Amino acid sequence: MTKPSLPDLLHAAVSAVGGTERPGQVAMAEAVAEAIDDNSHRLIQAGTGTGKSLGYLVPALAHGERVVVATATLALQRQLVERDLPRTVDALHPQLRRRPQFAMLKGRSNYLCLHRLHEGAPQDEEDGLFDQFEAAAPTSKLGQDLLRLRDWADETETGDRDDLTPGVSDKAWSQISVSSRECLGATKCAYGAECFAEAARERAKLADVVVTNHALLAIDAIEGAPVLPQHEVLIVDEAHELVSRVTGVATGELTPGQVNRAVKRSAKLVDEKVADALQTASETFERVMELALPGRLEQIPEDLGYALMSLRDAARNVISAIGATRDKSVHDEDAVRKQALAAVENIHAVAERITIGSEYDVVWYERHDRFGATLRVAPLSVSGLLREKLFEDRSVVLTSATLKIGGDFNGVAASLGLSPEGVEGDDVPLWKGLDVGSPFDYPKQGILYVAKHLATPGREGTRGDMMDELAELIEAAGGRTLGLFSSMRGAKAAAEELRGRLDNPILLQGEETLGELIKNFAADPKTCLFGTLSLWQGVDVPGPSCQLVVMDRIPFPRPDDPLMSARQKSVEEHGGNGFMAVAATHAALLMAQGAGRLVRASGDRGVVAVLDPRLATARYGSFLRATLPDFWYTTDRNQVRRSLAAIDATARADDK
Repeated sequence: MTKPSLPDLLHAAVSAVGGTERPGQVAMAEAVAEAIDDNSHRLIQAGTGTGKSLGYLVPALAHGERVVVATATLALQRQLVERDLPRTVDALHPQLRRRPQFAMLKGRSNYLCLHRLHEGAPQDEEDGLFDQFEAAAPTSKLGQDLLRLRDWADETETGDRDDLTPGVSDKAWSQISVSSRECLGATKCAYGAECFAEAARERAKLADVVVTNHALLAIDAIEGAPVLPQHEVLIVDEAHELVSRVTGVATGELTPGQVNRAVKRSAKLVDEKVADALQTASETFERVMELALPGRLEQIPEDLGYALMSLRDAARNVISAIGATRDKSVHDEDAVRKQALAAVENIHAVAERITIGSEYDVVWYERHDRFGATLRVAPLSVSGLLREKLFEDRSVVLTSATLKIGGDFNGVAASLGLSPEGVEGDDVPLWKGLDVGSPFDYPKQGILYVAKHLATPGREGTRGDMMDELAELIEAAGGRTLGLFSSMRGAKAAAEELRGRLDNPILLQGEETLGELIKNFAADPKTCLFGTLSLWQGVDVPGPSCQLVVMDRIPFPRPDDPLMSARQKSVEEHGGNGFMAVAATHAALLMAQGAGRLVRASGDRGVVAVLDPRLATARYGSFLRATLPDFWYTTDRNQVRRSLAAIDATARADDK
C-alpha cells in the first residue's frame, strides 16, 4: 500500500474541521514532517489564522511514532483534545488505515485524590476536611466548595480539576488533591485501583499523541524521574511561554507559615528533641523574615545564612527520624508520614540550595501586605537545562505566533539554549527557523498608532494626558475596546476614571471570572474590557466587539524585578546589551501577543494604540515595532480618530 501524501492528509483534516487550507499551514506541515524524518529541530512562527494546530498534528499523526504536544494554556489543551484531535483522527483514518489514540496528561495535583477525599486531609487539626460539615449544610464558601467536590467525585470520569464547572478556590482544591511527593503510590494506597492520576498515566502510555502542559514538561526535564511516556517527537506550542514556565517550576520558596506547617505535621512523628530543633530553627527563621526588605540578595546576610543552615540541619534530622519510626496510634499513618516528609523535604531542599549558593541562582525577598515575607531562589537562566534536557534523543518543534523578536529567531533560540541559526559544533543542537506568515493582510486590516505627543510615562502617579487620550479613542471607536495595562493598579485607575466620564460599560479583570468577562465583552460592542498581563494572551474575540486594542505603556519588567535585573546584569557582564536582551525582548513578546488580539479573522478591522511615545521616539522603538504585526503605522492622532469613527460606522451599519 502506498503511503498517503502529506497534502492529501492535510486536505482531509482541514475539510473535517470546516476550514480552508492556507499556504502557511502547508509550509508548516512540510517543515514539521521534515524535522521528524531528519530527527532535527524547528522553530516555526505561525501567525494567527494559520491553523497551526493542524499544521503540526497532521504530520505528527502520519509519522506513527509517539508524539508529546506541550501547550501553555488550558484553552489550547482543551481545543486539541476536544475538537482538533477527534476530528483529525476521524478524517485521517480512511487514508492511514489506523486510528491513532490520544490522551491528556497533567501533574498529579491537577487530579482529585480519592484517598484524601475519603480519609480527610492529614493536616493540622484546624484544617479538618469534611467533619465540620457533616451535621449541617456549610454556610462558608469553602464548605460549599468541599461538599460540591464530594458530589462531583461520584460523577467525574477524569477527576481533572479543569473539568469541574464552575471551578473552586485553590484552598478548596488543595483539600482534596496531593502533590507527587505527598502521594502514597498506587500500590500502597487503598484507592490506587481507582486513582484518577494513575488512570491518566495509563491512558498516556497507550496513546500515540499525549497532550500536556509546559509545567509537566519542565518537571519531566528537571526532576530526572520520567513523568511523560517515552516519545520520539516533542511539539511545543505557545513556545514563547516555555522559558517562563520552566523558570517557575525551577523556582524554590520558603515562608515562615510554610515552615511552621511542616513543624506541626512532623512533630507527632519524631521524638521531642528532633521536633524541638526544627521548631527552634523555624522561630529563628521567622524572626529574620520579619525584618526582610524586598529585593535581591547578592550576598546572603549572616543572620539569614545562620537561620537557613539551622533549618537545613534540623530538617535533615527530621527526615531521617520520620523514616525510622512507625506509630500505629496515628490515624492513616502512611498518609500523615508522606505529607510531613514532603513538607520537610521541600524546606531542606530550598534551604540547602540557598546555603550552598550558586552563581547560577538568584535569591531575593518578596513582601506581601497580607502574607508577609517570602524568600525565593530561581535559576539565572534555564537555557543550559533546556539545551541538555529538551533537544537530546528526540525531534523538537517549537511553534508560536511570536518567536521572531526584533526580526529574527536568535533571541528566542538563545533563551532555549540554542546557538544562532546555522552555527555548528559539538553538543550544539542544529535547528532551522521558519516564518510561515499569516493569512491576514495586516497593512489593510489594522493600524498601529503611537501617541507620540503624550508625556513619557513615569514609574508612579496618574497620567492625565493618557486618560484623556484613552477616553477620546474609546469614544471614536464607539466602545469596542480591549485595554491592556502593564499593572493591575493602572487598569483599576483607568476603569474608575473612565466609568465616570463615558457612557460605555467598562468591565475590569478580577470583578468576574475571565470567561464571563470575555463573554460579556463579546456580546455588546459598546463595552470595553480592561485588564493586565494575563489578559494579553487569553482573549480571542473576532468581529466588531474588539476593534481597538490599547496598551497604556511599553511593558518593560519592573526595574526592581530581582530575576530580570539579575539576568540583565549577567548579559552585560558577558559583553552583551542587557537591556535589549532581557527587558526589550520581554516587552516585545508581550506587545506582540497584545497586538495579536486585534485581528483574529479575515474580516476584522481596527487599531492597536500604544499610549507610550517611546515606541516612536526611543532607539529601541524600531526593535519593538519589528516584532509586531505589520500594521499600517501612524502617529497622527486625528487620522486615527477618523479611522476609528469610520470602522465604528461600518460595524453599526452591518448590525442593522
